[in-house]
Amino acid sequence: MTDKPRDSRETGERSSSSATAERSAQCIALGADHAGFALKETIRKHLEQAGYVIEDLGTWSEESVDYPDFGRAVGERVVARQSDVGIAVCGTGIGISIAANKVPGVRAAVAHDVMTARLAREHNDANVLALGGRVVTEAQAIEIVDTFLGTRFAGGRHQRRVNNRGHKNHEPDILRCDPDPVGVHSSQ
Repeated sequence: MTDKPRDSRETGERSSSSATAERSAQCIALGADHAGFALKETIRKHLEQAGYVIEDLGTWSEESVDYPDFGRAVGERVVARQSDVGIAVCGTGIGISIAANKVPGVRAAVAHDVMTARLAREHNDANVLALGGRVVTEAQAIEIVDTFLGTRFAGGRHQRRVNNRGHKNHEPDILRCDPDPVGVHSSQ
């Protein structure tokens, strides 16, 4: 990741319609590994045409790279409020979402269809969408991205749950395996 992030604000690419004018203020951090590169490019072009500002964090080719670098980069931009939301793409969406979720404050969710994209935003207040370049088609990805970006967090009972994630001051009860549950190895 030695290249500078590419910002569509530098090129002045924006749509002039009033529907996209509202969107143009929304900045999206976009990153992918080599397995997600082609899909990232499709998403980037679609979002730029729709009037979004894109922070393209790479990668910029199909040359093998490590997905954690790009998941972390997307997450860090979102948490630093340099981007409103993030979209991260790897082969399945799983690895890059795990990497993004290691950044405190990130709520990355893998979506493979519009329902999971909608619920990720509506119920979980996800701020990073993870996609699998080997899992969804370009058309599916565009529909998933548009759904994710067009859905608002519902709040209410979901806010309590979002606030509760990882903040309890207790550990869950863990069942421990007894190495000799029937006393076979007892010294009697």
